[in-house]
Amino acid sequence: MNIKSFAIAAVGASTIIASGIANAALVNLGPGSFTAAASVITFSEQPFGTVDPVYSVGGNTISFGTNFVGQSVTAGSPRTLTGSPTGGSLSLVQDGGTRIVGDGSNPTSPVLSGSPTFNGPISFLFSTPVAAVGLDGGYFNAIGGTTIEAFDVNGASLGSIVNSALGIEFYGLFDTSGSNIAGVSFYITGNEPAGFAIDNLTFGNANVVRHVPEPASLALVGLGIGSLIARRRKSA
Repeated sequence: MNIKSFAIAAVGASTIIASGIANAALVNLGPGSFTAAASVITFSEQPFGTVDPVYSVGGNTISFGTNFVGQSVTAGSPRTLTGSPTGGSLSLVQDGGTRIVGDGSNPTSPVLSGSPTFNGPISFLFSTPVAAVGLDGGYFNAIGGTTIEAFDVNGASLGSIVNSALGIEFYGLFDTSGSNIAGVSFYITGNEPAGFAIDNLTFGNANVVRHVPEPASLALVGLGIGSLIARRRKSA
């Protein structure tokens, strides 16, 4: 896969690595970028222990699993993803690798975790592609150790972000060229001692987004900064 890295000078901000796909214009949204019209999944809608949950929200069906067909999950702990989704049609693998759990380090627990708990990848698929996706990731004990990557319906990468703060960090991705985000993978790519989970998944089309940065800059506004004091994760 040919990935073009855009150099952006931004202290403490995540950098989007944008794909070379024509018409792709992914920008990084900060917290507060979604209006009340956006759809939200808090993972409190289904019981603790639910495996690979599926939600129907806002006319969209969102399915959760470990990876997409074409990606491989590494062995051991933590587990990460290698490879790329199979071209032609983005398809989710649901093999029991994600689960709703409690997390004492997240004030809005419950959360969705990969496997092993807090140390495995999480991927999700929209039945209808969206223009914008946001979520809370963490609790992070290292900077730059996890990656969130968006894909179109054909499995092509639209771009990716690494975490830029400790604690709970908000991630927001918006495709200014249209509703092209069909799926997202979130996985460990470096040192992350305590692992991560996701919560408060927010999504929708362009009309649910405010405060959009200039697409030409591909850059990085108002990212949420988590606590700068690392702490041990506690599973509830």
